[in-house]
Amino acid sequence: MMSGRWSATRAQEWHAARGWIIGCNFTPSTAINQLEMWQAETFDPATIAAELDLARSLGMNSVRVYLHDLLWAADAAGFAARIDQLLELAAARGIGVMLVIFDSCWDPEPHLGPQRAPKDNVHNSGWVQSPGVPALRDPAQLPRLEAYVRGVVARFGSDPRVIAWDIWNEPDNGPDVANCNAEKLASKAALVLPLLRQAFAWARSEAPRQPLTSGVWLGDWSDPAALTPLQAFQLEASDVVSFHNYGTAADFEQRIGWLQAWQRPIVCTEFMARPAGSTFEAILPIARRHGIGAVCWGLVKGKTQTHLPWDNWISDLEGFPAEAWFHDIFEPDGTPHDPAEVEFLRMITRIAEAAEVELARPQHDEAARERAKAPLPA
Repeated sequence: MMSGRWSATRAQEWHAARGWIIGCNFTPSTAINQLEMWQAETFDPATIAAELDLARSLGMNSVRVYLHDLLWAADAAGFAARIDQLLELAAARGIGVMLVIFDSCWDPEPHLGPQRAPKDNVHNSGWVQSPGVPALRDPAQLPRLEAYVRGVVARFGSDPRVIAWDIWNEPDNGPDVANCNAEKLASKAALVLPLLRQAFAWARSEAPRQPLTSGVWLGDWSDPAALTPLQAFQLEASDVVSFHNYGTAADFEQRIGWLQAWQRPIVCTEFMARPAGSTFEAILPIARRHGIGAVCWGLVKGKTQTHLPWDNWISDLEGFPAEAWFHDIFEPDGTPHDPAEVEFLRMITRIAEAAEVELARPQHDEAARERAKAPLPA
């Protein structure tokens, strides 16, 4: 077992204590990216509170939230105070928070200060990587990045409002690997892997009470021999296994089967892309049946414009119906994009809560326990 990694028993105990994780990746609708979400000038607790109310109205008990290294370097105390404020708003609504430390997606050159306006009709046009590629390539940045990882984990590593640490989101991704070009994926992975190893070590050195993870997102995980070196490290280092899936129900269930070989709790930290067949109705019954945490992408349509499809980074929107949404659930005023979908979410989370209560009762009615774990009707 990797040094410092939780035992499988400890990971399963964490999973049992948390129950079924159901939630969303959360950026307030007024922020185009992590920097605009957290910088003092644009931090928006009123919108955060209102939108967390919407998450809780669906029965969600978790949100996944991205941090950024530049914010810690610029004003660690102020950034920590704002993280604390978000955690308090979430906890008041019964919502735990998974914090994401680094991220390899979209713009490779982040900068502090005012962020760009959204590009018309472009999905996630202002999202930024953390750290940016220039920092990845500069060994002189290592002390700053170490201070960030150690500092944020030391500050919140014993905080019960934080449920887990996602050390690095899609480490080998980025705009330079559009269309999942194998050569460019391997190049990005080689650049990132040394820092990914260090980031796990730095976080573990602060002895957090929450599990560490980094999710696999692409390729064949059916056999350890099929994994890339980066994927092998992610799965070997994670206390709790996590993954992303925007495929069909069959693909989702197949990948669960592959990952169950690691004999650890599993959380899908990104799913739900309606046109691709990854819908709440298709995915959540499978996740609940297998006890897999499920965290969708998006909550409220906003400046990230993730209601639009990924493909418009590389093509126009011809053929994509204007009324269709890719991600996200609510309009900014709280109107559901699809009222039937919202009612389904409320139904499945009520069922899950009732099942958790049933399974927690000190009783010997095995039949009742099996009923509580039963799959939803088709």
